[in-house]
Amino acid sequence: MFDTIFPADSVEFCPHPDATNIFVCGTYNLIKSEEAVRTGPQKRNGQCLDKYSEKIQTIDYPALPDMKWCHRSAASKATLGVANSEGEIHLLEWDSKEVRIRIVGSPETLCLSLDWSNRRNPTSDLGKLVVSCSDGDLVLLHPTTSSIVVTDKWTAHEYEPWIAAWNYWNTNTIYSGGDDFKLKGWDIRTDLRDPMFVNKRFDAGITTIQSHPYIEHLLAVGSYDSSVKLFDMRKPLQPLSQTEIGGGAWRVKWHPSATRKSDLLVACMHDGFKVLRFNELAIETLEDMSSPLPASIVQRFDEHQSLAYGVDWCFAPSSNDQKTAIASCSFYDHKLHFWSG
Repeated sequence: MFDTIFPADSVEFCPHPDATNIFVCGTYNLIKSEEAVRTGPQKRNGQCLDKYSEKIQTIDYPALPDMKWCHRSAASKATLGVANSEGEIHLLEWDSKEVRIRIVGSPETLCLSLDWSNRRNPTSDLGKLVVSCSDGDLVLLHPTTSSIVVTDKWTAHEYEPWIAAWNYWNTNTIYSGGDDFKLKGWDIRTDLRDPMFVNKRFDAGITTIQSHPYIEHLLAVGSYDSSVKLFDMRKPLQPLSQTEIGGGAWRVKWHPSATRKSDLLVACMHDGFKVLRFNELAIETLEDMSSPLPASIVQRFDEHQSLAYGVDWCFAPSSNDQKTAIASCSFYDHKLHFWSG
C-alpha cells in the first residue's frame, strides 16, 4: 500500500511490451481558498506518479481526471496521454519528452476523460484521441510526437460528459455519456451536430464506457445508478444485461488477455473494486443475458476506505493463468493498493 499524498483518481498500466512493469497514478486536489472562491475559478492541482513496487518519478500538474497509455508497436516509444483540470492534454514519452495543447478557452473547463483509437491494433504512430470536457464538448485530436492538432470540436451533452470512448473495431465511431443521463454514438465522418443514436434509458449519469478489445459490437457502460450494462451496439437502445454492483461504476476495464475476455474489472465508488465474470459463450454470441444472473462477482477488494476510483489490469503475462496483477486507488484516503484477480 502507498500513500499518494493527494486524493487519487486514476491508475493506468503501460501496455508497451518493454514497459509492462510501469504504471501511473494520477491525483486530484481541490485547493481550498476563500480568496479563490471570491475572485476567480477554483484551483486544482495533482501529480502523475510513475511507479510499480517503487516510485520512479513524480510530475506536478493541475489535477488529473484521466490518463491513458497509447497502444503502440514495440518499435515505438511508450506514450501517455494526460487530461488535466485546466483544459490541457499532455503527451509524455517514456524518455521524458512532452507535448501539450490547450483545447478549451476557459480556465474553469476541465478535461474529464480521453481515449486512444488504436487499442486493438497497436501502431507506430499515435492514432487519434477523443477528449470529453466539463462544458459538454467532445474534442477530436490528431497527435504526433511533436504536436497536437484539434481536428473537430462539438457540443455533445447538456451536462458534464464524464466519458468518451472509441469503438475499437470501427474508429469512425465514438461513444459518450454524461450527467444528462444519455448514452450517445457519433460518426466522425458526418455532421457531428447529429448523433447516430441517443439512449435516454438511464436512471443516473453515465460515467464509464469501454469497447471490448476481442468481441466486436460489445460495449460495457457504467453509471452512477450502481449498475454495469452490456450492449450489442447494433442495438444500442436495449442492453443485453444489467449487473448491480453495489456502488456507482467509475471505471470498467475488460481483461487485456483473450483467454479471460469474459472478465471485467470495475471501480464501484462506495463499494470497493470487483471483478465480474460473464458467461463466455453468451458474450461471444451476444445473446440476451438478462436471465439468469448475467454476471458473477468472482473477486472483490475492500481494503480502500474511501471512493474507489482508479483501477487497471497489468498487461504483463502472468505466471498464474488465473491471476493478474491489479492496481487500484481511492480518493479521500489517497491510497494506492496492489492485489491480484
